[in-house]
Amino acid sequence: MNKTIKDIAKLAGVAKSTVSRYLNGGNVSETTKAKIRKVIEETNYEPNSFAQSLKAKKTNFIGVIAPTLDSYVTSTVLMAIDEELRKREYTTLIISTSKHVDREIESLINLSRQKVDGIILISTGITDKHYETIQAISIPVLVVAQEVDAFNCIINDDYQAGFAMGQYMATQGHRSIVYLGVTESDVAVGQKRKQGVLDGLAQAGITDVQTYVSQFDLHNASEVTKKVLETSAPTAIICATDTIAFGAMKTISKLGKKVPDDYSLAGFGGYNISEVIHPTLTTIRFKNEQTGIQAARTIISMTEGEEVQKLQVSGFHFIEGESVKKI
Repeated sequence: MNKTIKDIAKLAGVAKSTVSRYLNGGNVSETTKAKIRKVIEETNYEPNSFAQSLKAKKTNFIGVIAPTLDSYVTSTVLMAIDEELRKREYTTLIISTSKHVDREIESLINLSRQKVDGIILISTGITDKHYETIQAISIPVLVVAQEVDAFNCIINDDYQAGFAMGQYMATQGHRSIVYLGVTESDVAVGQKRKQGVLDGLAQAGITDVQTYVSQFDLHNASEVTKKVLETSAPTAIICATDTIAFGAMKTISKLGKKVPDDYSLAGFGGYNISEVIHPTLTTIRFKNEQTGIQAARTIISMTEGEEVQKLQVSGFHFIEGESVKKI
Protein backbone atom coordinates (compact mmCIF):
# COMPACT_ATOMS: atom_id res chain seq x y z
CA MET A 1 0.00 0.00 0.00
CA ASN A 2 1.30 3.47 -0.90
CA LYS A 3 2.55 5.56 1.99
CA THR A 4 1.10 8.99 2.64
CA ILE A 5 2.71 12.16 3.98
CA LYS A 6 1.08 11.32 7.32
CA ASP A 7 2.84 7.92 7.35
CA ILE A 8 6.21 9.48 6.49
CA ALA A 9 5.78 12.08 9.25
CA LYS A 10 4.97 9.38 11.82
CA LEU A 11 7.96 7.21 10.83
CA ALA A 12 10.32 10.20 10.86
CA GLY A 13 8.95 11.48 14.17
CA VAL A 14 8.08 14.89 12.76
CA ALA A 15 4.94 16.88 12.02
CA LYS A 16 3.05 16.34 8.77
CA SER A 17 3.56 20.03 7.94
CA THR A 18 7.34 19.54 8.25
CA VAL A 19 7.29 16.73 5.66
CA SER A 20 5.18 18.91 3.38
CA ARG A 21 7.66 21.77 3.81
CA TYR A 22 10.54 19.43 2.99
CA LEU A 23 8.84 18.14 -0.19
CA ASN A 24 8.10 21.70 -1.37
CA GLY A 25 11.65 22.92 -0.72
CA GLY A 26 10.73 24.90 2.38
CA ASN A 27 12.82 25.75 5.45
CA VAL A 28 13.74 22.52 7.30
CA SER A 29 16.82 21.91 9.45
CA GLU A 30 19.55 19.64 8.04
CA THR A 31 19.01 17.09 10.85
CA THR A 32 15.29 16.87 10.12
CA LYS A 33 15.93 16.70 6.36
CA ALA A 34 18.20 13.70 6.93
CA LYS A 35 15.49 11.92 8.98
CA ILE A 36 12.79 12.50 6.35
CA ARG A 37 15.11 11.58 3.47
CA LYS A 38 16.04 8.30 5.21
CA VAL A 39 12.38 7.31 5.69
CA ILE A 40 11.50 8.23 2.09
CA GLU A 41 14.37 6.09 0.76
CA GLU A 42 13.48 3.13 3.00
CA THR A 43 9.80 3.19 2.06
CA ASN A 44 10.31 4.10 -1.63
CA TYR A 45 7.82 6.89 -1.07
CA GLU A 46 6.84 8.82 -4.20
CA PRO A 47 5.00 12.07 -3.52
CA ASN A 48 1.95 12.94 -5.61
CA SER A 49 3.66 15.61 -7.67
CA PHE A 50 0.40 17.02 -8.97
CA ALA A 51 -1.25 17.36 -5.56
CA GLN A 52 2.02 18.69 -4.18
CA SER A 53 2.27 21.26 -6.92
CA LEU A 54 -1.19 22.67 -6.17
CA LYS A 55 0.21 24.06 -2.91
CA ALA A 56 3.25 25.55 -4.56
CA LYS A 57 3.33 28.89 -6.36
CA LYS A 58 4.71 27.22 -9.49
CA THR A 59 3.56 23.78 -10.63
CA ASN A 60 5.82 23.14 -13.63
CA PHE A 61 2.79 21.81 -15.49
CA ILE A 62 1.97 23.21 -18.95
CA GLY A 63 -1.40 22.44 -20.53
CA VAL A 64 -1.58 21.87 -24.28
CA ILE A 65 -4.94 21.87 -26.07
CA ALA A 66 -4.89 20.27 -29.53
CA PRO A 67 -7.69 19.87 -32.10
CA THR A 68 -6.70 16.28 -32.90
CA LEU A 69 -3.98 13.73 -32.22
CA ASP A 70 -4.07 11.90 -35.56
CA SER A 71 -2.74 14.76 -37.66
CA TYR A 72 0.87 14.56 -38.88
CA VAL A 73 1.37 18.31 -38.38
CA THR A 74 -0.23 18.50 -34.93
CA SER A 75 1.52 15.38 -33.62
CA THR A 76 4.90 16.70 -34.81
CA VAL A 77 4.30 20.01 -33.04
CA LEU A 78 3.10 18.22 -29.88
CA MET A 79 6.15 15.93 -29.71
CA ALA A 80 8.48 18.90 -30.10
CA ILE A 81 6.63 20.83 -27.37
CA ASP A 82 6.76 17.87 -24.98
CA GLU A 83 10.44 17.16 -25.62
CA GLU A 84 11.46 20.77 -25.08
CA LEU A 85 9.36 21.08 -21.91
CA ARG A 86 10.90 17.86 -20.54
CA LYS A 87 14.39 19.29 -21.08
CA ARG A 88 13.34 22.23 -18.93
CA GLU A 89 11.80 19.99 -16.23
CA TYR A 90 8.18 20.73 -17.08
CA THR A 91 5.36 18.20 -17.42
CA THR A 92 2.96 18.39 -20.38
CA LEU A 93 -0.78 17.83 -19.95
CA ILE A 94 -2.26 17.23 -23.42
CA ILE A 95 -5.98 17.44 -24.18
CA SER A 96 -7.48 16.59 -27.58
CA THR A 97 -10.75 18.34 -28.43
CA SER A 98 -11.60 16.40 -31.63
CA LYS A 99 -12.07 19.80 -33.33
CA HIS A 100 -14.98 20.78 -31.06
CA VAL A 101 -14.87 24.47 -30.15
CA ASP A 102 -16.90 23.98 -26.97
CA ARG A 103 -14.32 21.44 -25.76
CA GLU A 104 -11.55 23.98 -26.32
CA ILE A 105 -13.37 26.44 -24.06
CA GLU A 106 -14.06 23.74 -21.49
CA SER A 107 -10.40 22.64 -21.56
CA LEU A 108 -9.12 26.20 -21.04
CA ILE A 109 -11.28 26.48 -17.92
CA ASN A 110 -10.40 23.01 -16.59
CA LEU A 111 -6.66 23.52 -17.04
CA SER A 112 -6.81 26.88 -15.28
CA ARG A 113 -8.58 25.21 -12.35
CA GLN A 114 -5.82 22.62 -12.19
CA LYS A 115 -3.33 25.45 -11.67
CA VAL A 116 -1.10 24.79 -14.68
CA ASP A 117 1.56 27.46 -15.14
CA GLY A 118 0.50 28.19 -18.71
CA ILE A 119 -1.50 26.90 -21.67
CA ILE A 120 -0.58 26.36 -25.32
CA LEU A 121 -3.72 26.41 -27.47
CA ILE A 122 -3.28 24.85 -30.93
CA SER A 123 -6.42 26.17 -32.54
CA THR A 124 -8.37 25.86 -35.78
CA GLY A 125 -10.18 29.14 -35.09
CA ILE A 126 -10.67 31.76 -32.38
CA THR A 127 -14.22 32.79 -31.48
CA ASP A 128 -15.62 35.50 -29.18
CA LYS A 129 -16.00 32.81 -26.52
CA HIS A 130 -12.26 32.06 -26.77
CA TYR A 131 -11.53 35.76 -26.21
CA GLU A 132 -13.77 35.91 -23.15
CA THR A 133 -12.40 32.72 -21.61
CA ILE A 134 -8.71 33.49 -22.17
CA GLN A 135 -9.15 36.97 -20.72
CA ALA A 136 -11.06 35.57 -17.73
CA ILE A 137 -8.50 32.97 -16.65
CA SER A 138 -5.48 34.32 -14.82
CA ILE A 139 -2.70 32.33 -16.49
CA PRO A 140 -0.65 32.90 -19.67
CA VAL A 141 -2.07 31.45 -22.90
CA LEU A 142 -0.08 31.10 -26.13
CA VAL A 143 -2.08 30.58 -29.33
CA VAL A 144 -0.48 28.38 -32.02
CA ALA A 145 -1.62 28.16 -35.67
CA GLN A 146 -3.95 31.19 -35.62
CA GLU A 147 -3.13 34.91 -35.58
CA VAL A 148 -5.05 36.87 -32.94
CA ASP A 149 -4.21 40.51 -32.25
CA ALA A 150 -5.11 40.30 -28.56
CA PHE A 151 -2.83 37.35 -27.71
CA ASN A 152 0.70 36.03 -28.14
CA CYS A 153 0.76 33.77 -31.21
CA ILE A 154 2.99 31.49 -33.27
CA ILE A 155 1.77 30.87 -36.81
CA ASN A 156 2.81 29.26 -40.06
CA ASP A 157 3.39 31.67 -42.93
CA ASP A 158 0.26 30.42 -44.66
CA TYR A 159 -0.19 33.37 -47.00
CA GLN A 160 3.35 33.29 -48.38
CA ALA A 161 3.26 29.49 -48.65
CA GLY A 162 0.05 29.74 -50.66
CA PHE A 163 1.52 32.52 -52.80
CA ALA A 164 4.58 30.38 -53.57
CA MET A 165 2.36 27.46 -54.61
CA GLY A 166 0.21 29.68 -56.82
CA GLN A 167 3.27 31.12 -58.54
CA TYR A 168 4.78 27.67 -59.06
CA MET A 169 1.64 26.26 -60.66
CA ALA A 170 1.52 29.25 -63.01
CA THR A 171 5.14 28.74 -64.07
CA GLN A 172 4.26 25.16 -64.98
CA GLY A 173 1.84 26.53 -67.59
CA HIS A 174 -1.45 25.68 -65.87
CA ARG A 175 -4.36 28.04 -66.51
CA SER A 176 -7.39 25.87 -65.68
CA ILE A 177 -7.04 25.34 -61.93
CA VAL A 178 -9.24 24.10 -59.10
CA TYR A 179 -8.50 24.90 -55.46
CA LEU A 180 -9.83 22.49 -52.80
CA GLY A 181 -9.84 24.46 -49.55
CA VAL A 182 -11.40 24.21 -46.10
CA THR A 183 -13.94 26.24 -44.16
CA GLU A 184 -13.07 29.91 -43.66
CA SER A 185 -13.72 29.58 -39.91
CA ASP A 186 -10.11 28.35 -39.93
CA VAL A 187 -8.54 31.72 -40.71
CA ALA A 188 -5.02 30.38 -41.28
CA VAL A 189 -5.78 27.53 -43.69
CA GLY A 190 -9.27 28.46 -44.85
CA GLN A 191 -8.58 32.11 -45.59
CA LYS A 192 -4.89 33.09 -45.64
CA ARG A 193 -3.55 30.00 -47.39
CA LYS A 194 -6.28 30.19 -50.04
CA GLN A 195 -5.76 33.91 -50.58
CA GLY A 196 -2.04 33.35 -51.01
CA VAL A 197 -2.69 30.75 -53.73
CA LEU A 198 -5.17 33.02 -55.53
CA ASP A 199 -2.83 36.03 -55.36
CA GLY A 200 0.13 33.99 -56.58
CA LEU A 201 -1.91 32.87 -59.58
CA ALA A 202 -3.33 36.35 -60.14
CA GLN A 203 0.17 37.79 -60.38
CA ALA A 204 0.62 35.56 -63.43
CA GLY A 205 -2.70 36.73 -64.87
CA ILE A 206 -4.74 33.69 -63.77
CA THR A 207 -7.91 34.89 -62.09
CA ASP A 208 -10.51 32.33 -63.16
CA VAL A 209 -9.90 29.77 -60.41
CA GLN A 210 -12.67 27.47 -59.21
CA THR A 211 -12.64 27.09 -55.42
CA TYR A 212 -14.37 24.37 -53.40
CA VAL A 213 -14.60 23.49 -49.71
CA SER A 214 -13.62 20.10 -48.31
CA GLN A 215 -13.28 18.79 -44.80
CA PHE A 216 -9.83 17.89 -43.51
CA ASP A 217 -10.35 14.14 -43.93
CA LEU A 218 -9.41 11.97 -46.90
CA HIS A 219 -12.88 10.46 -47.45
CA ASN A 220 -14.68 13.80 -47.75
CA ALA A 221 -11.91 15.17 -49.98
CA SER A 222 -12.37 12.17 -52.27
CA GLU A 223 -16.12 12.79 -52.49
CA VAL A 224 -15.69 16.52 -53.19
CA THR A 225 -13.12 15.77 -55.91
CA LYS A 226 -15.54 13.37 -57.58
CA LYS A 227 -18.23 16.07 -57.74
CA VAL A 228 -15.73 18.63 -59.03
CA LEU A 229 -14.50 16.42 -61.86
CA GLU A 230 -18.06 15.60 -62.92
CA THR A 231 -18.56 19.23 -63.94
CA SER A 232 -15.04 20.60 -64.49
CA ALA A 233 -11.95 19.71 -66.49
CA PRO A 234 -9.00 21.40 -64.74
CA THR A 235 -5.41 20.63 -65.65
CA ALA A 236 -4.33 21.14 -62.02
CA ILE A 237 -5.82 20.76 -58.54
CA ILE A 238 -4.25 22.59 -55.60
CA CYS A 239 -5.32 21.20 -52.22
CA ALA A 240 -5.22 23.01 -48.86
CA THR A 241 -3.57 19.99 -47.18
CA ASP A 242 -1.74 16.83 -48.22
CA THR A 243 -4.59 14.75 -46.78
CA ILE A 244 -7.04 16.48 -49.14
CA ALA A 245 -4.57 15.84 -51.98
CA PHE A 246 -4.51 12.13 -51.09
CA GLY A 247 -8.31 12.10 -51.25
CA ALA A 248 -8.20 13.76 -54.66
CA MET A 249 -5.57 11.27 -55.83
CA LYS A 250 -7.80 8.39 -54.72
CA THR A 251 -10.72 9.67 -56.83
CA ILE A 252 -8.51 10.36 -59.84
CA SER A 253 -7.26 6.77 -59.69
CA LYS A 254 -10.81 5.39 -59.35
CA LEU A 255 -11.81 7.30 -62.47
CA GLY A 256 -9.06 5.52 -64.38
CA LYS A 257 -7.01 8.71 -64.70
CA LYS A 258 -3.42 9.42 -63.69
CA VAL A 259 -1.43 12.06 -61.80
CA PRO A 260 0.20 14.04 -63.36
CA ASP A 261 -0.63 12.81 -66.89
CA ASP A 262 -4.31 13.78 -66.65
CA TYR A 263 -4.37 16.03 -63.61
CA SER A 264 -1.51 17.79 -61.85
CA LEU A 265 -1.86 17.78 -58.07
CA ALA A 266 -0.29 19.67 -55.14
CA GLY A 267 -0.85 20.02 -51.40
CA PHE A 268 0.43 21.58 -48.19
CA GLY A 269 1.93 19.79 -45.20
CA GLY A 270 4.94 17.88 -46.42
CA TYR A 271 3.94 14.64 -44.69
CA ASN A 272 6.54 11.87 -44.82
CA ILE A 273 4.20 9.67 -46.84
CA SER A 274 4.12 12.38 -49.55
CA GLU A 275 7.64 11.33 -50.48
CA VAL A 276 6.80 7.60 -50.50
CA ILE A 277 3.71 7.50 -52.69
CA HIS A 278 3.99 7.42 -56.47
CA PRO A 279 4.11 9.94 -57.92
CA THR A 280 5.68 11.86 -55.05
CA LEU A 281 3.55 14.85 -54.10
CA THR A 282 4.53 18.45 -54.80
CA THR A 283 3.87 20.14 -51.48
CA ILE A 284 4.96 22.69 -48.91
CA ARG A 285 6.43 21.55 -45.61
CA PHE A 286 6.08 23.88 -42.64
CA LYS A 287 8.71 23.94 -39.89
CA ASN A 288 6.53 22.06 -37.40
CA GLU A 289 9.29 20.92 -35.08
CA GLN A 290 10.65 24.45 -34.86
CA THR A 291 7.13 25.69 -34.07
CA GLY A 292 6.82 23.20 -31.19
CA ILE A 293 10.20 24.07 -29.71
CA GLN A 294 9.48 27.79 -29.97
CA ALA A 295 6.03 27.32 -28.41
CA ALA A 296 7.55 25.54 -25.39
CA ARG A 297 10.23 28.19 -24.90
CA THR A 298 7.73 31.02 -25.34
CA ILE A 299 5.17 29.73 -22.83
CA ILE A 300 7.92 29.25 -20.24
CA SER A 301 9.07 32.83 -20.79
CA MET A 302 5.47 34.02 -20.44
CA THR A 303 4.99 32.13 -17.16
CA GLU A 304 8.15 33.77 -15.84
CA GLY A 305 6.81 37.21 -16.65
CA GLU A 306 9.27 37.89 -19.45
CA GLU A 307 8.34 39.99 -22.47
CA VAL A 308 7.94 37.90 -25.61
CA GLN A 309 7.37 38.76 -29.25
CA LYS A 310 3.64 39.20 -29.87
CA LEU A 311 3.65 37.38 -33.21
CA GLN A 312 6.18 34.76 -34.28
CA VAL A 313 6.07 33.31 -37.80
CA SER A 314 7.48 29.90 -38.77
CA GLY A 315 8.86 29.41 -42.27
CA PHE A 316 8.40 26.66 -44.83
CA HIS A 317 10.15 24.59 -47.50
CA PHE A 318 8.83 24.08 -51.02
CA ILE A 319 9.11 20.42 -52.08
CA GLU A 320 8.86 19.77 -55.82
CA GLY A 321 7.59 16.24 -56.32
CA GLU A 322 6.50 14.37 -59.43
CA SER A 323 2.77 15.21 -59.25
CA VAL A 324 2.81 18.39 -61.34
CA LYS A 325 3.32 18.26 -65.12
CA LYS A 326 4.62 21.21 -67.07
CA ILE A 327 2.31 22.06 -69.97
